[in-house]
Amino acid sequence: MTFDSRSGGDPYRFGSDAFYSALGRAFVAMCAVVPVLFAIEGFDYWLDAGLDGTAGIIPHRIDGLDGIFFAPFLHHGFNHLYSNSVPLILLGTFVLAAGARRFLYSTLVIMFVSGLGVWFTGSANSVVVGASGIIFGYLGLLLMRGIVERSWWNFAVVLLVGLLYGGQLFGVLPTDEPISWQGHLFGLIGGLVAAILFRRRPQRDAYSSASTLTLP
Repeated sequence: MTFDSRSGGDPYRFGSDAFYSALGRAFVAMCAVVPVLFAIEGFDYWLDAGLDGTAGIIPHRIDGLDGIFFAPFLHHGFNHLYSNSVPLILLGTFVLAAGARRFLYSTLVIMFVSGLGVWFTGSANSVVVGASGIIFGYLGLLLMRGIVERSWWNFAVVLLVGLLYGGQLFGVLPTDEPISWQGHLFGLIGGLVAAILFRRRPQRDAYSSASTLTLP
């Protein structure tokens, strides 16, 4: 009898049924996140709630620190949210597919590093909102995860995103445009750190040394 590990339950092995199942569930979950962001933006817009000013990151001000964890859920208008939606779903799907707990912890690290970096280095006269720091964090996470976990499909995802959004990746560099390049840069750094902190340790078992096991 021949046992093929590709039909087994390893969600980290590219091409396995468990991998595609995890990917599908993650995609549905990330698609459900975006309507929540639109609902928040709609609430802020139609009720003129002023959430950007009260819950965004305000650099160098103590009352702007809480924006580190609130700002990623807010956007400066629907166009801003539209531009973030697709890359958030795409990258978030692959990050979430590797495990909900790792996704949650990694996202918190990215939010903290990106937000704190903006708070320390951003312009004192600005208010920073948006999920782009998280997006760049997921990009850095997948890149570093491909290195530390030797996962070539993570590199493939990063390459795909690079082809689709190559011009936007330069958002980690200083610019005269009204965008927070600090949030992008520190988000990317946060993703690299999260990939190392929450990397998957390979488990050695009876099946780890070969992809197939033949029994009489």
